[in-house]
Amino acid sequence: MTRTAVQDRPAPAPTGKRGGLTSRSLPRWAPAGFAAAGIVLGCGLGAVAGWQSKTQWGLLSALFFMAVSYTVTSVVENQRQARDRLATSIVWVCFILAVVPLFSLIWVTVSRGVKVLDGYFLTHSMAGVPGFQAGGGVYHAIIGTLEQVGLATLVSVPIGLLTAVYLVEYGKGALAKAVTFFVDVMTGIPSIVAGLFLLSIMLMFELSPSGLMGALALAILMIPVVVRSTEEMLKLVPNELREASLALGVPKWRTILKVVIPTALGGITTGVMLAIARIAGETAPIMLLVFGSQLINTNPFEGAQSSLPFYIWEQYRVGSEASYDRAWSAALVLIAFVMILNLVARGIARWKAPKTSR
Repeated sequence: MTRTAVQDRPAPAPTGKRGGLTSRSLPRWAPAGFAAAGIVLGCGLGAVAGWQSKTQWGLLSALFFMAVSYTVTSVVENQRQARDRLATSIVWVCFILAVVPLFSLIWVTVSRGVKVLDGYFLTHSMAGVPGFQAGGGVYHAIIGTLEQVGLATLVSVPIGLLTAVYLVEYGKGALAKAVTFFVDVMTGIPSIVAGLFLLSIMLMFELSPSGLMGALALAILMIPVVVRSTEEMLKLVPNELREASLALGVPKWRTILKVVIPTALGGITTGVMLAIARIAGETAPIMLLVFGSQLINTNPFEGAQSSLPFYIWEQYRVGSEASYDRAWSAALVLIAFVMILNLVARGIARWKAPKTSR
């Protein structure tokens, strides 16, 4: 038989053996079926064993889900696909383990916080209302939180942004390394330490409690987060953009202002919102420096103020059913406050992001 005849011979028909290119494959709904089987087996075994904890049922269902997924895939397809599906199953299980507590927290806060959350609660303070009785509102705490967080943002964002620009664009040598080291150290400072630092200054200069003192303590906590997030976003800006601007004769400061910062504005805004979300729930500095108040005080530079975290702690400490309801409602307001800030930040980042043509 000549070589031409061998080349013209038709290819053999697929054998259907497992492990080849023509091996069998599971349908697309197989992962959902594995999950359903794992839930049935896990809940069934938990019920038969008499386990009362739903957490045990869930963990057992996750183990059965991974075991069923790996076993069935290895039998129907091959070992390589089975290992791949097992890794995917582990990722899904870890994702669910991370999401379930979050949704549980949101569900409990919403279900318990809507009991007294209405227009009266949002527009009245606790002036003249005993803590163990129903009534009162959270208006004075909202005003305090907005003013304190706003002042902290005005102080920390320019300092953090300029520090990050220095570290990325200009910083070299021992000074830049020292600044980076202290920023890393400040990131882990407990809030009570910042409060004690400002309290010592208040005692030295005989200053009275005010929202400004609390805002300065919050700014100390916010600055390292802004510096670190802004620094990472500026590093992601391609050097080609800087080089192109400098090649056109644009000064470096103008390149940073008109090219680098606008390009990284989306990430910078997100980092600032993360920093605000961190300080919005701090209670210790407010207890030390602002002292809390049940009256409406719109002047953050004089007199005691309240805040949402302090209000939650104050109402929970009372211990009555009415105070518990007010505490959960204030917690829901605080979550909504952080969520609105994040939505506004995303809108600003999308609006100010550099336009790209397709």
